[in-house]
Amino acid sequence: MANHSRLLSKSLPSPTIKETETIGPQPGPQTEFLATSADIAIYGGSAGSGKSFALLLEPLRHVTNNAGFAAVFFRRTNVQTRNPGGLWDESVSLYGLMNASPLQGPMEWRFDGGGKVKFAHLEYETTVLDWQGSQIPLICFDELTHFTKQQFFYMLSRNRSMCGVRPYVRATCNPDADSWVAEFIAWWIDPDSGLPIPERGGVIRWFVRINDTIVWANSCEDLIEQFGEETMPKSATFIPASIYDNKKLLAADPGYLANLKALPAVEQARLLGGNWKIRPAAGLYFRREWCEVVEALPAGIKIVRYWDLAATEKTENNDPDWTVGAKLGWDSKTGLYYMIHTVRMRSSPLKVEEGIKNSASADTASTRIGLPQDPGQAGKAQAAYLVRQLAGFNVSTRPERGDKIVRFGPFSAQCQAGNVKVLRGPWNEDTFVALEGFPDAAHDDDADAWAGAFGMFTDNSFGMLEFMRREIEERDDLAELKEKNA
Repeated sequence: MANHSRLLSKSLPSPTIKETETIGPQPGPQTEFLATSADIAIYGGSAGSGKSFALLLEPLRHVTNNAGFAAVFFRRTNVQTRNPGGLWDESVSLYGLMNASPLQGPMEWRFDGGGKVKFAHLEYETTVLDWQGSQIPLICFDELTHFTKQQFFYMLSRNRSMCGVRPYVRATCNPDADSWVAEFIAWWIDPDSGLPIPERGGVIRWFVRINDTIVWANSCEDLIEQFGEETMPKSATFIPASIYDNKKLLAADPGYLANLKALPAVEQARLLGGNWKIRPAAGLYFRREWCEVVEALPAGIKIVRYWDLAATEKTENNDPDWTVGAKLGWDSKTGLYYMIHTVRMRSSPLKVEEGIKNSASADTASTRIGLPQDPGQAGKAQAAYLVRQLAGFNVSTRPERGDKIVRFGPFSAQCQAGNVKVLRGPWNEDTFVALEGFPDAAHDDDADAWAGAFGMFTDNSFGMLEFMRREIEERDDLAELKEKNA
């Protein structure tokens, strides 16, 4: 590849920066990514490893001295590109130093040397057809696992060049065991642990695609000998990196590492550990040993009960979902959460309604009640009806949003961190079994209910965040007053 032996590596002086300042990759995987001569290089595998910055550096070796050069950066959606802190924002921080002119509308940079860098999206399978006839010397995919295999290989046909730079592709990604990328880079990953094999990182291999099947070899010559000159093999490599390789981020924002360590087990293994094999499985999102069982609750805690609704009666021939009411408390003094009680029933709509009203009466009016609102007019009507039946109680509704595993993740993370305790009761065992089986068990109603209860404390649509903020402020003010009077 043109100029790849002359690594951008050590520094990229900018005409608008002081002479003593340089822009360049950090030593380690970032430098290796910018040095490789592979036609296709995939970088990352962990969050916080400096993937986007490395990708943005890549075009700078060409844009200032090649008027015919153009690079296109792809995200799956336009929103992802424009999000705060996304690719466009990061490009402003970097390219803004390079005497480049931004065009906000088309999201494009034009450099004094004549080169261009454009930001675009491929939201649908057919969006690739918008690029018919294009010649793109450098194609960059940010979060490659978000794109389909068909999108990637179609865009390879647009990876052409008349500017003297050999066409090539650069990509970044986080692990996704179910993506086509996991299969593509399988040689670089330990099949047992799911972790990158250190000695294979950055090693270049060659492949051809025959009838949609990818055939790999250790050299271009091996493939040509097997399939003939017309196959035109391409080279590829995978360069793993983690947050620990990004010394600048660790120094500037040490809290980000703490955020990754606070993730649920599966997401932590993926985004911090770089594991390409881990999948959601029973026992990874809840274990009873994470939560201390206590005999009594602290005084003055705030309590909610959230209902995950079902309305099919159990018979000999069916296995319907459960209606589950999860009762959760929060202690403003310690910040700890308390699993207080679970109601579980499989009954007709009328009996479910009666059960919810009976639980509200037993909980007393101080317990705030949360109800899901399914999409569509029927869901709104059901939620409104139940709110009317619970007149006299503090009731809120909220549309269900997002994947069930994603919704349960924040509560799972608190459990794993030891921030959730359980009040001893006869309901404990059924709840433990149900949560430990998530997401593989036949029913996920308990997980939905506890995720919803936790969400009542963290989602402002229930109006709880302001309450929690005041509680914390009052606690801190009281502590400060006591310290002054001591």
